[in-house]
Amino acid sequence: QVQLVESGGGLVQAGGSLKLSCVASGRTFSSSLMGWYRQAPGKERGLIASITPNGGTITYAKSVKGRFTISRDNAKNTVYLQMNRLKTEDTAIYYCNKLPAVDWGQGTQVTVSS
Repeated sequence: QVQLVESGGGLVQAGGSLKLSCVASGRTFSSSLMGWYRQAPGKERGLIASITPNGGTITYAKSVKGRFTISRDNAKNTVYLQMNRLKTEDTAIYYCNKLPAVDWGQGTQVTVSS
């Protein structure tokens, strides 16, 4: 069973930056396709970025492409999300997970103020 612990969220002004981290337990992290998801108030949770086990292939949702960067450190069982030029519409709870998703962590809240 994988446990996922997200951190790094907070309150930031529009145009600012945050870097999220997600530490995964278990021995399968380095061979797992990983992603960042987010759920805004009143909306469904959706995938916004993914990264293959060796980091060779990365995909982004159109809404974050060019502003967010996903990366991973397999030695630390950690996946990151660097978020730049944040917008108010980026306000959401952010989660990391495998693809396909397994048990969800608690997520980390990101709030972008205008």
